[in-house]
Amino acid sequence: MLLGVSGGIAAYKAALVVRLLKTAGADVTVVLTEAATRFVGADTFSALTGEPAYTSLWERPGEVLHVRLAREADVVVVVPATANILAKLAHGLADDLLSATLLEATCPVVIAPAMHSGMWEHPATRANVDVLRSRGADIVGPATGPLAHGDEGIGRLAEADDVVDAVRGALAPHDLTGRRLLITSGPTHEPIDPVRFVGNRSTGKMGAALAAEAVGRGAIVTVVLGPGAVVPSGVEVVSVQTAEEMRDAVLARFADADAVVMAAAVADFRPKAIADQKLKKDAGIPEVFLEPTPDILAELGERRGEQILVGFAAETRDLERAGREKLASKHLDLLIVNRVGQEGTGFGADSNEAMLLAASGDDEPLRNWSKRELAAVVLDRVSALLPGRPTDVGADR
Repeated sequence: MLLGVSGGIAAYKAALVVRLLKTAGADVTVVLTEAATRFVGADTFSALTGEPAYTSLWERPGEVLHVRLAREADVVVVVPATANILAKLAHGLADDLLSATLLEATCPVVIAPAMHSGMWEHPATRANVDVLRSRGADIVGPATGPLAHGDEGIGRLAEADDVVDAVRGALAPHDLTGRRLLITSGPTHEPIDPVRFVGNRSTGKMGAALAAEAVGRGAIVTVVLGPGAVVPSGVEVVSVQTAEEMRDAVLARFADADAVVMAAAVADFRPKAIADQKLKKDAGIPEVFLEPTPDILAELGERRGEQILVGFAAETRDLERAGREKLASKHLDLLIVNRVGQEGTGFGADSNEAMLLAASGDDEPLRNWSKRELAAVVLDRVSALLPGRPTDVGADR
């Protein structure tokens, strides 16, 4: 990967992007503009990558450096991209190493803009961004938040994780182009009274990893999102609170989906009656009677037509036995059985100790996965199971 750093105050954050890319196993070469070196030094990136970091067209007089760097790259990512570098790239200017390399590159390009709000919203910048998008560049951000000079607004560099997700997406196979994926994510909260609820520890990280992977592969993604859960950019979000609301949202969209991945940790029980006022501690311990919530996955299994149906199960013991029973009883194509209740795996963690059980019998044994790795494997399976070619190619990136 070739990472370009241009001269904005957010240049120091490029070091975090490099670290994340290296952790993911990428070979990274960094090119800095002269202005970028006023914010962060080339030696920083050399130390992080183990490779020389370049700043000038004239550093290697015996070779055409910008041509070599462009041809060696599988993907180019610019972090941050200033208004100046956006203009250069849009208009084909090449007066330094980074802009010359970008002009030579034929691989996917990911651009993470960062600048003050006025510069980002200026018609010239907006026009340049439109040109770059029309040529296939993936624009990540900018986000809204604190800016230089004590201001706040749009123009803040996207989070490093979001930039890395975009790089993964640029390299991912577009085997889900035009396919419609419906993903559930996060917990449900079943109210006891206006301030209390029955719920679980899910944060929605697994659902977010699945959605990001699906978008990167070209899918049209809808996420039915429980409270407090995270979600990546580029998806349609339907926010819900309760299991009943999640059921209604999923069933309303089920017929149009090519595949459904039920990653949400739906609460198994809800109070039979909801108090309309806050229950007071000094009134004594209230009796809360529970009843089962709707079994959304079982209902989808009964209603399914040609949709691919993937479920998730959170278990503390007898993972394989419980998983095989659920795979069969819910009429699933694939079930991911997660071990929960241990530190560092499952709810809120960045990894899952999980096994994949398939109706075909092509299982994956229990092991530790990063959530993004697990998402990629799940969608590999979904892609392989989907029949024919997508009918809607309007989402082709």
